[in-house]
Amino acid sequence: MVDFEAIRGEFPILDQRIHGHPLVYLDSAATSQKPNAVIDAEADFYRTINAGVHRGAHELAARSTMAFEEARAKVAKLVGANAAEGEEEIVVTGGATAGLNLLATAFGNASLGRGGEAAKRFALKPGDEIVVSRAEHHSVLLPFQELAYRTGAAFKWIDLTEDGRVRTDNLDEVITERTKVVAVTHVGNTTGAITDIAPIIKRAHAVGAVFILDACQSVPHLKVDFHALDVDFAAWSAHKMYGPTGVGFLYGKRELLEALPPANFGGSMVELAYMDHEAQYMAPPARFEAGTQPVSQVVAAGVAAEWMMNIGLENIEAHERTIAAELLKLGDIDGIRILGPRENVNRIGTVAFDVKGVHPHDVGQYIDAQGIAIRVGHHCAQPVHRHFGLYASNRASSGVYNSVEDAQTLVEAAQGIRKFFEVE
Repeated sequence: MVDFEAIRGEFPILDQRIHGHPLVYLDSAATSQKPNAVIDAEADFYRTINAGVHRGAHELAARSTMAFEEARAKVAKLVGANAAEGEEEIVVTGGATAGLNLLATAFGNASLGRGGEAAKRFALKPGDEIVVSRAEHHSVLLPFQELAYRTGAAFKWIDLTEDGRVRTDNLDEVITERTKVVAVTHVGNTTGAITDIAPIIKRAHAVGAVFILDACQSVPHLKVDFHALDVDFAAWSAHKMYGPTGVGFLYGKRELLEALPPANFGGSMVELAYMDHEAQYMAPPARFEAGTQPVSQVVAAGVAAEWMMNIGLENIEAHERTIAAELLKLGDIDGIRILGPRENVNRIGTVAFDVKGVHPHDVGQYIDAQGIAIRVGHHCAQPVHRHFGLYASNRASSGVYNSVEDAQTLVEAAQGIRKFFEVE
């Protein structure tokens, strides 16, 4: 049996008081805290083997390169890309946003004729369609909306059910024979709802479209297997999975990565460069990793992946489901509305809520004064807020270090909000 109280003790930042109260951190959907193992891994890299990777013959360069690639393999295993080619299906990026922009830029380059015959599968033109959902984070919405503007493709979206889940009952109407790209969130960062992606993937592939998954809110909380899911590409960030900031990963099926033209250019991604004719670029993943990589962060992210696997993703999911049940009790308080499914089914411990008559920023300050950290704003997901008739909300989101008592502390604090602001 996993001792989650002991796991909490591995997070030094949580051992402090905020405004005189023990810190209750419920903002993991924005960024997770880091265990000692991850903090130590990054610091130890700089203390012992710091050097450029894939670009030196000396011993430190060899050691740092080995640590970098071992970390890539751990991350590949975490997401089910652990077959023989698994490491070669993981591209290091600056984060999920960078990974999604990489794809949108590469598809745009293919639309300009770059990449040759193999890249034509990614090319878009007027009359083609790009499909997302209304639940998307702006990091999905905006890059592909811009891609539609640049190529003349139509931009469409799958709508939501009343409680904020991505609909799957009208996919044939939204995803058509003209659809070339479908990009959908695995878990809503506002609603906490787990998307039923299987029928979406099936429909996308039936019409020959490329399917892209935003896995930012699933990789830290659920056991995922990109091979089993049959996604074409997926992007996520290390800082949400107990790893460092400044690094993320892009998964791609090997044959698709080989066909995809590069999006960023510079050192380490080119095999042969000339003054008088076109360069020859490296095979993936190096083709997409121009410049100096965030090596220490990647090494620490590999430690985070291994740390999560040692706990067991099934155990993490079950633990956070218990916390979600407590957080959903916010909806039992008079004047508070949950944005997303009220049932603790096919969702994670991310619960956004609106307090009638009180601005979210005021709610956030009131909650913060009691030592509780939650998110305030539109959570980079304005369309889903409009779906609920709002511009902003408050959001509590759990991590492996949270306890039922943390959730209960928030619920107890929330009971006094409307009375404090005299709106009852």
